[in-house]
Amino acid sequence: MTLTASSSPAVELSGISKRFGAVVANDGVDLVLRRGSVHAVMGENGAGKSTLMSILFGLVTPDSGQIRVDGSPVTFSSPLDAIAAGLGMVHQHFRLFESMTVAANVVFGAEPRRLGLVDRRAAEARVRELGERYGLEIDPRARVSQLSVGERQRVEILKALHRDATILILDEPTAVLTPGEVSSLFAVIRRAADSGTTVVLVTHKINEVLSVSDEVTVLRDGRVTGRFSTGDTSGAELVHAMTGRDVLEVSNQGDVTPGATVLRVRDAVVSEGGVERVGNISFDVRAGEIVGIAGVSGNGQHEVVEAILGTRSLARGSVELQGADVTGWSVRDRRAHGVAVIPEDRRGEGSAITMTIAENLTLGHHRTAPIGANRGIRRGWISLRAQRARSRELIEQFDIRTPSGQHTAGSLSGGNAQKVVIARELSYGAPLLVAEQPTQGVDVGAIEAIHGRLLDYRTAGGAVLLVSHEISELLALADRVLVMLSGEIVAELSRAEATSASIGAAMSGATAPTATATTNTTTPATGVRR
Repeated sequence: MTLTASSSPAVELSGISKRFGAVVANDGVDLVLRRGSVHAVMGENGAGKSTLMSILFGLVTPDSGQIRVDGSPVTFSSPLDAIAAGLGMVHQHFRLFESMTVAANVVFGAEPRRLGLVDRRAAEARVRELGERYGLEIDPRARVSQLSVGERQRVEILKALHRDATILILDEPTAVLTPGEVSSLFAVIRRAADSGTTVVLVTHKINEVLSVSDEVTVLRDGRVTGRFSTGDTSGAELVHAMTGRDVLEVSNQGDVTPGATVLRVRDAVVSEGGVERVGNISFDVRAGEIVGIAGVSGNGQHEVVEAILGTRSLARGSVELQGADVTGWSVRDRRAHGVAVIPEDRRGEGSAITMTIAENLTLGHHRTAPIGANRGIRRGWISLRAQRARSRELIEQFDIRTPSGQHTAGSLSGGNAQKVVIARELSYGAPLLVAEQPTQGVDVGAIEAIHGRLLDYRTAGGAVLLVSHEISELLALADRVLVMLSGEIVAELSRAEATSASIGAAMSGATAPTATATTNTTTPATGVRR
């Protein structure tokens, strides 16, 4: 679509400001969303984009400013008001009833009725009609629990369209999609815009913005730092507007020769409720090597991580760390033997958000000198002086943006909260680092820093198991990529063989199984079934 000055505004936000205590989330933000356009809203973590979208959708009330829809001033006291005005929002974390059908989810709260009862046939017909119109075809009778991640996202979009949304907000919509699903989603977005729907795309992914948007607004520190027509800008210009500096691409140069095997997984089977979640997989990770695991969420990657860490028991098989069989060991004993972990859930598992940043930076190491002791007369005591000194050192070294280590971890932006976890885990020299979605939801500047740290860890001789939904991240960092599908390793790709196309095809099962998944023998070097 080619936008012109005559393209009518669907939404105008003028002078929007919002404070949370001493924190200024939005500071006089102006935003114009034109009818039938795809408008990207970008910014680093903590830039204010989520607050701005929450204000637009009635989840947060602004301190000052005005919202106009189709030229008329509006006040949203709740999302119901926003929905009534023609807005719909697809949240990053889906809000679906898994036990219900697609049709029941789509029409929930706005059900077609006949003789006072929900008209199921009309609901199913509505889903089919919307699916055909927007390229979102899906079986209206299917249970949500049986759907893939990409299909569930279609249901979320259909929910908004069923309520006649003419302004659609998509919050980080591609976080857990395969490349094929991303392409399909972009086609849907384009079709919706061409039919007159205004689409707001909230993302930190430059390539997505350049691929599908018409206009871009960039926020930094709660203020607008750039407004662009997408066709007239570049990735470098957008990054500079987001960060105020040039960001360098960090990538694996293949300059380290792997050493001895640090992690060895053999014939691992993980079951849950009688259902096999991971089926008989084997692989190795060596010193000075980053081994990536790719796959759409829910294909067994998280269960593999849990089995390695000891938070989930193996039904069969073994886990060895530095030559020791740790299969029956506790999490604490495995950690002490040399495992560092960047968990997928940085708030729920990686940190204690009500504790201070200083305390979080030393968690798991507070029983050892110089901070504490696990034996003798000082057992159980913590040196606050040593803890604070260590935290100040790590805050500076890892560029954690906070006024003080005595602030709570919950006060940090997503990127800085992730830096706390990474600083803690990388600073103690464990032989093995398990990193699960280490840059999920963080901005381009934080990604640059995190990627650099992971490569430095590898160069120093550490072994890294990197689990990521981001194919670009795996291509930038991994020496080898294992692809998981339905709980099995279906492909192993060397750095030379790994491409977006080859990884994406294996993730989606679009190609026949490769040689790495056709027989049940094991290679000494990798442990992948061949």
